[in-house]
Order: sequence, then C-alpha cells, then structure tokens
Amino acid sequence: MTDERVVDPDSDDEQEETDLDRTLRPKRLDEMVGQTKVKEQLRISVAAARDRGEALDHVLLSGPPGLGKTTLAHIIANEMGADLHSTTGPLLDRPVDLAGMLTSLGPRDVFFIDEIHRVNREVEEYLYSAMEDFRIDIVIDQGPRARTVNIELEHFTLVGATTRQGLLAAPMRSRFLITAALDYYDSQDLARIVHRDARLLGFQVAEDGATEIARRSRGTARLAKRWLRRVRDYAEVEGDGTIDKEVAGAALELLKVDHLGLDETDLRLLEAIIDKFEGGPVGVNNLAAVIGEEEDTLSEVYEPYLIREGFLKRTPKGRVAMPRAYEHLGRTPPSRSDDQMNLL
Repeated sequence: MTDERVVDPDSDDEQEETDLDRTLRPKRLDEMVGQTKVKEQLRISVAAARDRGEALDHVLLSGPPGLGKTTLAHIIANEMGADLHSTTGPLLDRPVDLAGMLTSLGPRDVFFIDEIHRVNREVEEYLYSAMEDFRIDIVIDQGPRARTVNIELEHFTLVGATTRQGLLAAPMRSRFLITAALDYYDSQDLARIVHRDARLLGFQVAEDGATEIARRSRGTARLAKRWLRRVRDYAEVEGDGTIDKEVAGAALELLKVDHLGLDETDLRLLEAIIDKFEGGPVGVNNLAAVIGEEEDTLSEVYEPYLIREGFLKRTPKGRVAMPRAYEHLGRTPPSRSDDQMNLL
C-alpha cells in the first residue's frame, strides 16, 4: 500500500479534487491507458529490480503537464511494493529540508520530486551523493567547531518529474539511469480514459460523448478527466444525466472550450499576437503582460499545444501567429514578403 506524504498542503477545494484523483488513479501499469512505450520500459525495469530484490534505478519523467508523470510515480511505488514520499522542487529550499526527507526513506522506497528542475542548486548538490552513493554529508555547528557528519541512506529510487528537462543540470540528468518522455494522448486513448473514470464514478458516457470530450482535451489526460466532471454536472442539472455528443458539446461551450480544445486564454493569446502585435514576432514577456498570465504558464501550459497544432510558431525573434490561427479566428492572414518570412 502506497504511503503518500505530500509536503505542500492544499486548499479545501484543491484537496477534494486531489482526493478524488487518487481514487481514480491507476494502481498498476496495465491499468494505465496510453503511453505504451514508457509503460513497457518501466515494466521491464521494475520487474528486473523486483526479482533481484533491489531498488529501482532512478527515473526521470519528462513531458508537458497533465500527461501522467505523477500517476507513474505512484504506479512505480505500487509495482515495487514500496512507500511513496513526495514533494515539489520549489519546496526543497535548504539542504536541511532534503536531509529530513531522505533520512525517513525506507529500503527501496520511492522519493518523488515534482518540478525537479526548480530544485535549489545548493540542494541539488546534496542530491548527487544521495543518488549515487546513498549517503549525505551534513555540516554541524559553525566556525572552528564545525564538523561534517556522514549519514548513510537506505537504497531508494528517486523519481523526478519535469516539464522542462533542458533546465536540469547535466550532472543531475546523468544520474537518472531510466529516462522516459511522455507524449500527448490520441483521441482514442483519451476516450478510454473518459470511459474508465465514468465507470469508477458510477455513471455512463455514450461513445460519441466520450469522443467529444476527448477531442476537446488537447491530448491531455488531466483535461479529459476535468472536462468529464464538468460535463457530468451539466448533464445532471440541465438534462436527464445522459452524456452524449450534444450534451458534452454544450457543456464545454459553456466553459468556453471550443471544438479544437482552445479555451479563453488560448484565444486571447492568439488574438493578442494578431491584433496588438500584427501577427508577431513578439516576446513571451510582452504576451504575458497583455493577457495577464505568467510567462512560465504560457511557455509550459499553453504554447506547446498551440505550436503542435500549427497555430503558433516560436522563432528567435519571438512568437508568430500561423495561418491556421487567422483561419480559426476568422481573420485574413497578412501577406509577407520572402525576406520577412526568412527572418522568421
């Protein structure tokens, strides 16, 4: 049984949603939908480590938000029959914070650090010896009386999750012997996720309803799960509880999620580039100021999908709206000369 110890307390609403996520979260690799190559890699590594009675090698999971990195950390702990201890990179601000967590780990336990690219650099130095030698050195006292105490650790597995692998220092990346990059889900897998969650929550979704939710979920499992709950609410209040394509579409339109999965922020971003910056190029700092979002949120949450779907392009000079963005917004693309296009 996984013992999840989350350092960061949630608000009441966030805690309720988190608790519900835990009840729906797959416990085993064969219960998880999608990410076939990643699951197969982990299945082999976990089985080999378990047969040898050893801790699994350290695992780095990378990819956009909402694709299942946290879920896989839970699954790894379950498959290894180990406890899960979790935190996030920004909370590990001092070496003493890390030391307290590492010394509480049992044999083969899983230590999950979400947003590991945001770990304090001083703390990161402590992680190196913990990951490689399973020990840490702690300095006690100060000045002439200072001394170093060596603390041996149980052999554990560090699972790091990141949306920006390039921000990890090379020495940190090299210490992860298992690396897996998660990719966006296709509509069929998302529809299966919708059906699975609906079944676990005790209601049914028509096939076309699940497909409609899936195609508006931006290839992201987390969004598919979120939209399913909101569609269920709409169906129960505005209808007879039936979730079909028409009901799902109406509910998501009410939430201002269009047929391609673009929401208000996506549209404001594209409109800002087209209307305020003449289609670009424009820097992300200017876009963040115009639409009132953090730069990191735009770069990590919104832009990857818009780029993947051909609405937006990143260039050395900034972001540029692509012809599909103009078409989607009902605008006429500007004519650009060959020299202008080469500059982009």
